[in-house]
Amino acid sequence: MNYSDGLIKNTEFFTTTELAEKLKMNVQVITRKVQAGEIDAYKIGKEWRIPEKSVFDWLEKNSNKAKRTPAEKIVVNFVHNDRIEKLPVKRSKRKYLLEYILAQFEPNRVYSEDEVNRIISRHHNDFCTVRREFVDEKMMDRVEGNYRRRTGYNLADRIG
Repeated sequence: MNYSDGLIKNTEFFTTTELAEKLKMNVQVITRKVQAGEIDAYKIGKEWRIPEKSVFDWLEKNSNKAKRTPAEKIVVNFVHNDRIEKLPVKRSKRKYLLEYILAQFEPNRVYSEDEVNRIISRHHNDFCTVRREFVDEKMMDRVEGNYRRRTGYNLADRIG
């Protein structure tokens, strides 16, 4: 945020206790969600400060007004700030997250291994495993050290 925007001046900030009271939730639940990055916040000393916008964003993301596809549910639970910290063990969940990353690649375009690694690294640290799983799941072809997203591979659901 930039001070000249006037955003900080016009933004209300909550402590975890204040937000828990406002939402009628347990303060420990709010604190865990803040620490996990589900709710964006700023740590000042030992206390968290949660901007009002972060609260609305989190509530909107978790609202029941829109039905989510299975892929969207997995992405919401595992992707934080466009990063996947840990791939789930369960194959069906893992596949949705692989597809989330795969969506960054253009079908039929040839990528060098370095390009593939860079793109995967934006979303997950273990680019070797993801790259190997792309090939194993027949999402990508590997020919002479280059990679290509298969045109015949369709993403299972709309992935956000």
